[in-house]
Amino acid sequence: MNLEQEFVILLEKNQNILHKICKIYTDREDERKDLFQEITIQLWHSYPRFKGEAKFSTWAYRVGLNTAISLFRSKKRKLSTVPWNQTFEKISYEEYDHEKEDQLKHLYEAIYQLNDIEKALIYLYLEDKDYSEIAETLGINEVNARVKMNRTKTKLKEILKKKGAL
Repeated sequence: MNLEQEFVILLEKNQNILHKICKIYTDREDERKDLFQEITIQLWHSYPRFKGEAKFSTWAYRVGLNTAISLFRSKKRKLSTVPWNQTFEKISYEEYDHEKEDQLKHLYEAIYQLNDIEKALIYLYLEDKDYSEIAETLGINEVNARVKMNRTKTKLKEILKKKGAL
């Protein structure tokens, strides 16, 4: 199996990771699709350097979150994209089912009010990642991850209380 085939298989198995990151960082469908494409491109460009020291999903979280944070940190909502090449045509795109998440509307509205790092922490927490994986993904130590997570949970609870969602 060549590098391209390997990448396509791993990406197809883990593409929900990218969909969830896109959902956390933008609330417009067109921006989600652009961000999904940009993360996919960044993963492909970085894939030759992926050594397999971490799980592909952990590595994809990190690349995806870093891409989203970098693109949206400047508050610039337009994404510059790279031309689509034939590699990506082989990836079957599954439409993300937003209907299933209607009951999470208040949570997402509250998450949108968090800063970029807090969003990443909550996202990884919602994905049931343990603190060591969160720390590894974000490039911080485990104690720092725990402290930041507790502060972020408290902040999120306060936002939800103000909205009357808790």
